[in-house]
Amino acid sequence: MDKSRIYTGTGDKGTTSLVGGQRVSKADQRIESYGTTDELNAFIGLLMTEVEGQSELDFLRFVQHKLFTIGSYLATDQENTTLKIESKVTPESIERIEKEIDRIDHDLPKMKNFLLPGGSCSAALAHVCRTVCRRAEREIYRLAENNPVEEPVLIFINRLSDYLFVLSRKECIKNNGEEIIWDYTCS
Repeated sequence: MDKSRIYTGTGDKGTTSLVGGQRVSKADQRIESYGTTDELNAFIGLLMTEVEGQSELDFLRFVQHKLFTIGSYLATDQENTTLKIESKVTPESIERIEKEIDRIDHDLPKMKNFLLPGGSCSAALAHVCRTVCRRAEREIYRLAENNPVEEPVLIFINRLSDYLFVLSRKECIKNNGEEIIWDYTCS
């Protein structure tokens, strides 16, 4: 089997193809949505190089697969192309992320203050992922202003940022021993 070429030249004029072949501007909101989701997926891959624990790594791999699913969903203009079943976010995926949040949060101390990102490399990376996730969520909501976006996609992305927050807390405590509390008196 011959290797496919990485470069095609078809995007040299500022357009790209959606699932189904429709060409749109690289500045299109749909591209912003799935591009930011892809960026989040890359950061999660980086986070995985710092997180220890097979259950966390397995769950983060599940998240990466779901983000790829969401990217495929967002790259499909459903007015012109039929959405493939593989591109759907299911209620079971949302339930799985909620269970993982509850599992991690159960062992964390009650929050009494705002926390600063950091404390360890893995905790800081989880916070970077959380903030990119929030940006992806905003981009998807911008897309939803003019295009249909199914509610499970929005819920999953919202829950994912919650998961990344509790993971950052867990990683900070595990590696640093304590969380960094915001000093609101700092002047």
